Amino acid sequence: MTKGDKVITDELPETLQRSGKAAQETFAKAHDSAVEEYGEGRRAHQTAFAALKHTHEKVGDHWEPKDHTGPSDDRAAGGRDTDEETAEGVDAKASKKHLYEIAQRLDVPGRSTMDKDELVDAIKKANRRETARSRT
Repeated sequence: MTKGDKVITDELPETLQRSGKAAQETFAKAHDSAVEEYGEGRRAHQTAFAALKHTHEKVGDHWEPKDHTGPSDDRAAGGRDTDEETAEGVDAKASKKHLYEIAQRLDVPGRSTMDKDELVDAIKKANRRETARSRT
C-alpha cells in the first residue's frame, strides 16, 4: 500500500480513499507491517483496520480523526481472540454527547430519544447507507 513514503491510494479501501491523509497513512503502514508478519490477505486487512480504529472513527462514507486515541469498541480492545461484536468503526467508547453529534451530522431520525447503545447501532446503519450511496 506504500511505495517508499508515498501511500498508493488506489489500493486502499474506498472509504479510505475518501478520507484524510493521516487515516490513509495509518492504514497503509499497519497493512504493510501486517503483510510482512502474516502475508497478504484478510488478516493483514483486519490488522490495518484495527490500527486505524485506534486513531480514527467512521463517519458516513469516510474516516475522521478521533479526539482521543485508543480502541473504539470492546472488540478492538480485546483483540482477535475476543467474541465481542465490532462497532464497525463507530467510536463506541466515545461519550453519548459525541455520538449524538455524529448522529446529528448523519441526520439519524429519533436520535434525541436514543441511549448510547442505540446511537452506536443507528450510526453503524447510517454509515453503511452512506458508504453504499457513495459506491453508486
